[in-house]
Amino acid sequence: MKHFFARSGGRNQIIPGFGLSMGMTLTMLSLLILIPLASVLAHSLQLTANDYAKLITNSGIRNAFITSISCSVLAALVNCVFGFILAWVLVRYDFFGKRLLNGVIELPFALPTAVAGITLSKLYSDTGFFGSFFASYGIQIAYTKIGLTIAMVFVGIPFVVRSIQPVLEKLDPTYEEAGSMLGASQFTIFRRIIFPELRPALLTGFGLAFARGLGEYGSVIYISGNSAKHHTQVVSYVIMQKLNYVDYASATAIALAMLVIAFVTLFSINMIQVHQARRVQ
Repeated sequence: MKHFFARSGGRNQIIPGFGLSMGMTLTMLSLLILIPLASVLAHSLQLTANDYAKLITNSGIRNAFITSISCSVLAALVNCVFGFILAWVLVRYDFFGKRLLNGVIELPFALPTAVAGITLSKLYSDTGFFGSFFASYGIQIAYTKIGLTIAMVFVGIPFVVRSIQPVLEKLDPTYEEAGSMLGASQFTIFRRIIFPELRPALLTGFGLAFARGLGEYGSVIYISGNSAKHHTQVVSYVIMQKLNYVDYASATAIALAMLVIAFVTLFSINMIQVHQARRVQ
């Protein structure tokens, strides 16, 4: 039994030695992430700097980036508000159906995005269950930026809830009790004690929800309408258009811009997590 475990740093290691484990890790990382990303970069380099600048600044592609980024930011902000409320309810209260609600939060992870897009389009169309109500007041939801934002809210809210929930569960209630004993109001306790602890998790959830919304395709492709005239095209749809026209260089060039935005977003999230880890040490 002693020979079954490998020693490293004074702890028992069930997984085989460092060399084999690291080799498998690097192999899978290369095959699944590094090589595909390198191929995107290689194909995008087929364009010159001037061609790349003209492509990215093209009115249709520029509007698609503006639509994707603005709707993703708005959806992430909405998710921060309602995701925080959902996480608070799930952690701080006990009620009938709590486990069911906790499981439903992850439904957007399991539900195929195309199914979500078709369902949302039907619900928010002018003849749909929700859309007909707004249509009676002259407000169109489906095939507009409003519907696009709703779809991004749907796919992004689990990220905010699952980012805040574990932090809220580990939050020591004695600090709140101490603040209450010192005469602080509920709002002051939240502002000075609770929110500073939850802020890094909230920013992490915002970043993840933003990144998911920015790269979303299946759930937004149906409800957006994909109208260049009304600026409801998203970047993922434009990339698919380029691929349909066998314009791989342009598609990968646009994908490279998306990759840069995603990398900056995830890098910022990691920096927030590192800062929080140093703060609690």
